Amino acid sequence: MSDVSTRMAIIALHGTLDAAYPPLILATGAMAMDMEVAIFFTFYGLDILKKGKADHLQVAPIANPAMPMPVPNIIGMLPGMTAMATGMMNNWMGKAHVAKLSELIEMAVEGGVRMIACQMSMDVMGVKKEDLIDGVEIGGAATFIEFASQNAIALTF
Repeated sequence: MSDVSTRMAIIALHGTLDAAYPPLILATGAMAMDMEVAIFFTFYGLDILKKGKADHLQVAPIANPAMPMPVPNIIGMLPGMTAMATGMMNNWMGKAHVAKLSELIEMAVEGGVRMIACQMSMDVMGVKKEDLIDGVEIGGAATFIEFASQNAIALTF
């Protein structure tokens, strides 16, 4: 059985730009520290794994209390506000020299991070294996639980 310091289990359930970065940054960081890592992508988190989608995820200003200037919902609903918020976040990430999501995904896959797409969520959301990037494992809850149950640090995003 693995020692707790060598294994990390992450659940990614949101497919927005701001929610996609944390699991991938933590996974690649843990991977660089020689930890075994698995990310379980469920429900909207599957969007992160869809071919060509990672660098086009958006961040919505509606009901997002973390926006630098709280945006009243009525303004956040105006046409173009999601694009503006997404552009703003992409600009911040670029200025900070943070890798694009597609680059983080590539690093994770090449580094051996288990990228597990939830079979049940795929069925519910109408996602097919061919919709997903190469290197993704399809598995159910038991696949992830088996990995996480072996003394893993567990995180959810």
